[in-house]
Amino acid sequence: EYPLHRHVSGFTSSLRTSSAEAFRPTTVDLANGLHRPHQKPAILRKISAAQQLSASEVVTHLGQTVVLASGTLSVLLHCEAVGNPKPTISWAKNGEEVKYNDRMLLQPDDSLQILAPVEADVGFYACNASNALGSDSVSIAVTLAGKPLIKASRATVINTESSAVTVDIGSTVKTIQRANVTISCQVAGVPEAEVTWFKNKVKLSSAHHLHDGLLLIANVSLSDEGLYSCKAANLRGEVTESSQLLVLEPPRPLTYLEDLTAVLSSAGTSTRSVLTSPSGTKMTVSPGISALIGCAVDGHPTPNITWLYSGEPLSLQHRLLASGRILQILNISDAPDGEFSCLAQNEAGSLTQKTSLAVQEYQWSVDKLMACSASCGHKGVQLPQLRCLLDGAEVNISHCREKPKPALQPIACNRRDCPSRWMVTSWSPCTRSCSGGIQVRRVTCQRLTAKGSSAPVSNEACAQVSKRPVDTQNCNRQPCVEWVASSWGQCNGPCIGPRLAVQHRQIFCQTKDGTSVSLDQCSALPRPLSTQNCWTDVCGVHWRVSLWTVCTATCGNYGFQSRRVDCVHVRTNKPVLEHHCTWRPRPANWQRCNITPCENSTLLRGGVAVRCMGRKQGRAISQKCSTEPC
Repeated sequence: EYPLHRHVSGFTSSLRTSSAEAFRPTTVDLANGLHRPHQKPAILRKISAAQQLSASEVVTHLGQTVVLASGTLSVLLHCEAVGNPKPTISWAKNGEEVKYNDRMLLQPDDSLQILAPVEADVGFYACNASNALGSDSVSIAVTLAGKPLIKASRATVINTESSAVTVDIGSTVKTIQRANVTISCQVAGVPEAEVTWFKNKVKLSSAHHLHDGLLLIANVSLSDEGLYSCKAANLRGEVTESSQLLVLEPPRPLTYLEDLTAVLSSAGTSTRSVLTSPSGTKMTVSPGISALIGCAVDGHPTPNITWLYSGEPLSLQHRLLASGRILQILNISDAPDGEFSCLAQNEAGSLTQKTSLAVQEYQWSVDKLMACSASCGHKGVQLPQLRCLLDGAEVNISHCREKPKPALQPIACNRRDCPSRWMVTSWSPCTRSCSGGIQVRRVTCQRLTAKGSSAPVSNEACAQVSKRPVDTQNCNRQPCVEWVASSWGQCNGPCIGPRLAVQHRQIFCQTKDGTSVSLDQCSALPRPLSTQNCWTDVCGVHWRVSLWTVCTATCGNYGFQSRRVDCVHVRTNKPVLEHHCTWRPRPANWQRCNITPCENSTLLRGGVAVRCMGRKQGRAISQKCSTEPC
């Protein structure tokens, strides 16, 4: 039994326990002064129904439902909690902290009093008790007589570690696979409401562990993702709240990346590829080529990929392909030896995979010798063969040109007496320049010693090795030829100057006996001229011009005058054909004249006076003109 106490402040009423000790553990003896053990908070649940002090005052404990009537002037929500250290009490409405004012009051005993409740006060009120060891929370529903009320939350709950998670309906749940998810749908209503669960608007059966407004989704997998709805309905109406369940899968490594194979096939043979891994991979590459690094990971939702080089953001020239899962280094020479890593992240966790690229260097090699320059004698040397190597394989020598060349020391080789051999001198000049001559040379058998001296030996020693070279040969067997010219022709060609013309003759190539041969056979000899200038009286001509005629007009733009132009002989002064004078430019035989403006003047046309016309103030005028020139 709990006695009722009146509060002196207006419409309030309270329900308090006569002794808080009644709810403390019986193992604690306070009378003997024993120290109470530490205890997490526990809110005392009351089973009794709400107390109606009067028609306008309602007092209730947590765990009950308060139905507001039209005459209700005060509602007192009582909350008692035990714990050590003493719990701190706070109140929340529909998941948000209660803001106290002159109508929403926090009493000294931590009870919540609502004065003059209105429809906006309808909701779920939660009493939260907390101390250093933990917390406890119990709700009470305040509703109107009518359609049901659902306690809903708008929180987003992300679970990446726990094997079980419980949320209120209305929350967004993001959880790892194989966890047990419980969605609570706490309903208040008068009359009592019936609860129905749906997934993606499809009603769920009892096989889904439905019990007292709770929905249990055990061993969650990707197939359980969806929108879960709780519908509360009674005779006055219905209300629905929903929660979105998203299943998280932390990033995990894969052994194959299909996108990398596709990109590599189109990149060409000079591109190398490698996959990252959690333990790290390695790849040796040639300088100057392109490299593809794949980050083969999977997860739900799809992880975001961040690429790093030696733990820092990328600064070298690169491209991201396949939604960031492939990193292309355009020139591997830009990246000295270092570690590339890809960081895959989603809401369920993160994963780092890495790889190391070792850039090979071009190196000079002198491990081989070139062939000896001589098979015998005293001059034979071998030079080390300078090669450019990459990973032990020989490449084009231009790749090593930026590296200093090693010093090359020649090595003597084949320093021994040479076998006997024929020695010949140069051929003597031919005895004739044409029609057959003879050349001779000296042939001896000698042996070159290892000291460089040459010693003569018998011809038989050389004959055993090779046939004796000839010491005589024919030369200049081509016939003797010469240029022959005919007599000069008449000096009657085209005039090229005063009394100056051109004359021609024919040139032939023939042998000494007069036989004509092709001109090519005389090409080595100086060729005579086939044309020359000559003097002739026929070209003693010049242009003769007469005086200009009178201009056809005294002004304007149309006057012209002409004159006669003839080609005449200098001596006879008689006209000749004009082509004899073409070596000098022909003078003009007409020109324009008197190109000046005409202003109220008489124009002469063919020596005849005509009327002069002018303009004055935009109109034509006329006047008589004399026959005198204007």
